[in-house]
Amino acid sequence: MGQQETVVTSLADTVREGIGAALAEVDADLARRYPGDPGTRQPVHTVYVPGDAFTAGTIRSWGDQALAMLDEHAPDAGALAAVLGLPDDLAGPVYERVRAKLEREPVEDLRIDFEDGYGPRSDAEEDETAARAAALVAAAYENRTAAPYMGIRMKCMEAAVRDRGIRTLDIFLTGLMEAGGLPDGLVLTLPKVTYAEQVTAMVRLLEAFEKARGLAPGRIGFEIQIETTQAILGADGRATVARMIEAAEGRATSLHYGTFDYSASCGVSAAYQASDHPAADHAKAVMQVAAAGTGVRVSDGSTNVLPVGPTAQVHDAWRLHHGLTRRALARAYYQGWDMHPGHLPTRYAAVYAFYREGLEKAAARLTAYVAKAGGDVMDEPATAKALSGYLLRGLDCGAVDPAEVARLTGLTRADLDGLAGRPAKLG
Repeated sequence: MGQQETVVTSLADTVREGIGAALAEVDADLARRYPGDPGTRQPVHTVYVPGDAFTAGTIRSWGDQALAMLDEHAPDAGALAAVLGLPDDLAGPVYERVRAKLEREPVEDLRIDFEDGYGPRSDAEEDETAARAAALVAAAYENRTAAPYMGIRMKCMEAAVRDRGIRTLDIFLTGLMEAGGLPDGLVLTLPKVTYAEQVTAMVRLLEAFEKARGLAPGRIGFEIQIETTQAILGADGRATVARMIEAAEGRATSLHYGTFDYSASCGVSAAYQASDHPAADHAKAVMQVAAAGTGVRVSDGSTNVLPVGPTAQVHDAWRLHHGLTRRALARAYYQGWDMHPGHLPTRYAAVYAFYREGLEKAAARLTAYVAKAGGDVMDEPATAKALSGYLLRGLDCGAVDPAEVARLTGLTRADLDGLAGRPAKLG
């Protein structure tokens, strides 16, 4: 007893070394293609505003309009809970947090739109609007009124609008540089991508801008908007979206599903174009699998049913939007697009209820896993990773507080990052 027994093996060290050498290229490829979660905050939504409609007061205006809609159509916690079917124990905490969010940070991610929401304009008008957008974004970050993430959606890389899109992007980025540099929260969206070569073209464009302005290589990333059937399945039978991530050469930050363009490209009738249509589910499932492990996030699309008109009509639109948001969250699409200030109350209500209703169970399971204390569920490292990610997303959006998580788990933010497989928090 107490003496270590000799372990007998049969394979020579050269066997192990040979296998290691044979797989070295695969090891490097896995590390390059699948770096894991980037550790940054993912916004719960993206709001897009036409370029000519965006002003210095847009973000605050959206928050004020959303608060006014709550005052008119759901003036207290019970009223909103009755509309959305929230349980009694969540009604108060969710309502209070929604109002606080609308007062403090109504928009998490804003895209100034130069594509469908802006439409064709004269070159002189779009030049002026792009330059004004850059000045407004720079000023917003300077005076701390910006959303955490802001940027533009340019026109796509198709021949008819390619030059105009490139010029608008150049004007916008140049304006930011002239105003002091690119903000950390800068996000660019490339729409209607059909071929991976269009993504490569965007990479070359950004490389040229970085070189021209003396920026570090790879400084500028971008989102890829998936709005065509060819972006999901190519003529060669392969998943084009996976090739697009590769073509982005590490610059792709997320994939955004375009509900209505994609539905139309599948021939779905206008009345049935929605983010819960089977065609939408298929596209997003392919996007999700293609992006898994790459560090590229996936965002759902939007609903075009706006909460306007009499209270009954607003409530119907709220229930629809809330239901679609809840559905997306359960399917691990943690971000979506909002088209109207009236969507903000139900966006945050759905998100906050999602994270608060599972807080105690997730915390208990994670605590048991860390303590190896067992319990009625036997979790593995992959589940602990998911539980930590759930708590981290709840913290990022304000659904839960750091003190709550610390009290329930005894874990710090750094502990959660480690369990979730994230690097130290960057933003």
